[in-house]
Amino acid sequence: MVERITEIYVILENKPSQLGDLCSFLAENEINIDAIGVFHDTAKLVVQQLNKAVKVLGKLNYTTELRDVLKADLENRPGALAELTTKLGDEGINIEYCYGTLSHKANAVSIVLDVSDIDRACRVLGA
Repeated sequence: MVERITEIYVILENKPSQLGDLCSFLAENEINIDAIGVFHDTAKLVVQQLNKAVKVLGKLNYTTELRDVLKADLENRPGALAELTTKLGDEGINIEYCYGTLSHKANAVSIVLDVSDIDRACRVLGA
């Protein structure tokens, strides 16, 4: 299953404790992180309480941006991600970044992808 979702893009200072502080602030406000990717000085977050998270982070002076991305639920097996990403590449859709979560219990993975053309990617993947 592929769906369009919104992630929170958060600017972090590149110094110790920044990620811990961010995660602690969200936890203190009872906001659960469903998926996270951290890349140098940014964090990409998928949370269930999006509006609440944006409000909390704004009060704490974090620079944030909302971005539309794709979430793909895949079978946890060799080649599943290769099939999805090759399909996008064959259509000329660039993947800017991706990160994922794994559930051993469900034998499934969820991958979050930022792509160059989200509308076309949704059509290609049947979202």
